Amino acid sequence: MIQLLRTFIVIGFLFLGCTLQAAAQQKVYTINGRVIDKATGEGIPFASIALKGKTSGTTSDVDGRYSLKISALSDSLLVLSLGYRTGVYPILAQSTQTIDAQLVAAATKLQEVKVYAKGGDPAYRVMREAIRRRDQYNPARLVAYQYDSYTKIEAYINNFDQKRKNNKRPGPIGRLLGKLPAIIDENGNAAVPVFISETFSNFYARTSPEKTKEAVLKSHVTGVGVTDGGLIAQLTGASFQQYNFYRNSLYILQKDIPSPIGSQWETVYTFRLKDTVSLNNAICYSIEFTPKRPTDLAFTGTMLIDTLHMALAQIDAQVDKRANINFVDELHIQQDWETTASGLRFPTQTQVTIDTDEPAPRAPGALIRFFTFANNIIENKPKELPFYDPAIELADDYKESDTAFWQSVRPSSLSPDELRAMHVVDSVRNVPLVKVAGEIIKLGVIGYKPLGKWNVDLGPILNSYASNNVEGHRFRLGLRTNTGFSKKWLLSGYVAYGTQDEQVKYSANIEYIVSRKPWTVIGVKRSYDLERIGVSTDNIGNNSLFAAYSRFGNIRRPYFQEENLVYFRREMGRGFTQTLAVRNRSFEPLFPFAFQPQAHDDNQTVRSTYQTTELISETRFAPDELILQNDNVRLSTGAIRKPIFTLRYTLGLRNVLDGDFTYHRIALGMKHSFRMGVLGRTYYTLGAGIIPSTVPYPLLFTPLGNESSFYVGNAYNLMNYFEFVCDRWATVQFEHNFNGLLFNRLPLLRRLKWRELVTAKVLAGSVSANNLAMIPTTNAAGQAVEGFSSLTQTPYVEVGYGIDNIFKVLRIDAIHRLTYRDNVSRTGVPVTPFAIKLSGWLAF
Repeated sequence: MIQLLRTFIVIGFLFLGCTLQAAAQQKVYTINGRVIDKATGEGIPFASIALKGKTSGTTSDVDGRYSLKISALSDSLLVLSLGYRTGVYPILAQSTQTIDAQLVAAATKLQEVKVYAKGGDPAYRVMREAIRRRDQYNPARLVAYQYDSYTKIEAYINNFDQKRKNNKRPGPIGRLLGKLPAIIDENGNAAVPVFISETFSNFYARTSPEKTKEAVLKSHVTGVGVTDGGLIAQLTGASFQQYNFYRNSLYILQKDIPSPIGSQWETVYTFRLKDTVSLNNAICYSIEFTPKRPTDLAFTGTMLIDTLHMALAQIDAQVDKRANINFVDELHIQQDWETTASGLRFPTQTQVTIDTDEPAPRAPGALIRFFTFANNIIENKPKELPFYDPAIELADDYKESDTAFWQSVRPSSLSPDELRAMHVVDSVRNVPLVKVAGEIIKLGVIGYKPLGKWNVDLGPILNSYASNNVEGHRFRLGLRTNTGFSKKWLLSGYVAYGTQDEQVKYSANIEYIVSRKPWTVIGVKRSYDLERIGVSTDNIGNNSLFAAYSRFGNIRRPYFQEENLVYFRREMGRGFTQTLAVRNRSFEPLFPFAFQPQAHDDNQTVRSTYQTTELISETRFAPDELILQNDNVRLSTGAIRKPIFTLRYTLGLRNVLDGDFTYHRIALGMKHSFRMGVLGRTYYTLGAGIIPSTVPYPLLFTPLGNESSFYVGNAYNLMNYFEFVCDRWATVQFEHNFNGLLFNRLPLLRRLKWRELVTAKVLAGSVSANNLAMIPTTNAAGQAVEGFSSLTQTPYVEVGYGIDNIFKVLRIDAIHRLTYRDNVSRTGVPVTPFAIKLSGWLAF
């Protein structure tokens, strides 16, 4: 009954409006305000606002705000929303006025009656037509677009003043938070603001080729444990706040959430036509959508579909807390879509609210809000391709702004609580204990400790200590300069000492930034340190934790290496990075080693040491990768949709800087991930290489093994260190995470939010007869020379299955080694055919 009455009122107003538009008067009156729930203070989206006895009306936005321009006044304003009593408010006889409506929830609810047309709920007919026209209104189909973007992010600590059982006092953390400056949230509870940012930028995009660029013009950041620096300014802009429901899925919190108007709409969701409502003088279908299975990672909510164009006009979507997302009690997205000049739809206003799950009963929680506003949209005017590089760029004066500027770019006035929060967060972060906590957070995330006025950072802390059979206790002190020292020069290095070998090791690196656009650097490095065959920087990659771990325990086949390196790196275009380098290295083994010189060498004496000089060319192509600039260091946010390719060529030069060998090495790699609908996400890496030359085996390819109890993503986890050596190789590493597809359907396991996964790793390779012949029986001292194992025609294969997200941070992998289970290891370490390995990281 209430629904029908509301529908008839809105349709009646709109019908009269269409017939009386010609009689509009010249004078314009403006009424604006906000519609809120009187009990909670939260904004009510999609509320209908109309003049009593008149034709004009509108609908509130996702935050409950509205603005109504009319040519004639009435005596009162009607505010209606499903589930609330109708509000009636007097109108003053003035040109501009503000009317804030506080609606009271209806005391009783009528029993729901569902009426279905033949063939099911009529919502499905609407959805099929909206899906058919999806490409017609998808802004991603534009040749290009650009807009002015305003982004605001707020973070609060809340729920710390709740009463505990038996009326006990709050815990120590709650008592501490209770002493900090706070505001009162919409629920009447204390909330401590810990982060607030505002960013204003110009955002550009084009489709062929697909490129985006954000020019951050102004940014202001205040928070605990953060500084108002360039990295934060880039992270809080529009580049990370893109929510397009016309895509098949939205990538949020590292999760692929199917869109209710994406290709899986009928597979994942159930739809119901609720009502027809008026929005900006257009009649819209109000359609409710829910996941077919409540535990699926999908949205629940309501969307408005324009009845004339069958296009998305508004959406209010949230993810049920039963879905498999860590640390999140509620994920809520509210979005307005407006018609552009070309007739497409564009998301002009978006608010995302993340209410975190409390880690323990009565423990404090956190509330994070993201608000974005797009204005001055320009369509189909693409820029030249070089314009889009780099993808994020900071204006030189991005930190220089005042209150007047922010007032001019904000889409609406901030509420008194929001304004007060900006002042309160300054007081919070200056509390001594909070300052210490902020420094600890920065140290844990960055790994370096700034040393104040010296403009240098101490670290990485992770590498400060190790213990092994060669060095004994290893102590290391590392330093690097920051932008306070120079914005062009970056100096870094370390000194290490072992109590057992009593050797001093060191490294010194000087890098000069030639240009920031395009990014161009040159650098030189000199180092002398202990290394081990098969576990070097070249094959460990960026796994700093595994690199630190490899310094512990029993180091087999150790050697000292002196390295001199000169390199040049330049970003050639979006995604293309070219590196050229000259490297000279020595090899001084601490184990029985020797090689037989080649036939053309004058000296045929068996030798144990050698030196190499190499020219290195590395080309990296990552078209979907977004690079951030943190002071003088560049950080990658990874790639989501497109693969990353790497081609590396090494040329060994004989008789150049005392190089002993001429050789070639070519390696090609590809890394990618893709979504498989409701089945989860697949990650895979492909690699291949060849060394068509005769060189000592330390210069061949040694696949990365893993003898630890922890699972390492880029290693063969049941292969020993230095178990195999290849001069021709091909590899596939595969992982598929089902994201709880099975466990979410088992009542006993559903609450645990475990996620099942499978893995597989395959390596095929061989060693030429010439490289095998380089190994003599004994060295110059008469010691037996240790050789190596090589693969036959049978590839190395290991497969596994596991459970992720145990206690939200742990992962267990059960791995089976299918081939070479009886391999006689040259290292003396027995082969493990099956193992269970742990790993852990903080993930959503």
